Amino acid sequence: MILPLLIIFFLNLINILISIWAYRDSRRRGNSKEFSIIVLIALLIVPIIGLIVYFAIRKDKF
Repeated sequence: MILPLLIIFFLNLINILISIWAYRDSRRRGNSKEFSIIVLIALLIVPIIGLIVYFAIRKDKF
């Protein structure tokens, strides 16, 4: 009974950590704060699709 709860907890923790990483990465690449917040919210709501979209539209850092 505890195993499913632990799995759900760790998946949520990974989702939050990826969302925070994407927010910080977006800010580091020079995007506006509003764009970074939209990225954060999108990744919290739809994590896998949001991450794919973020990788497709983020600016390259050169």
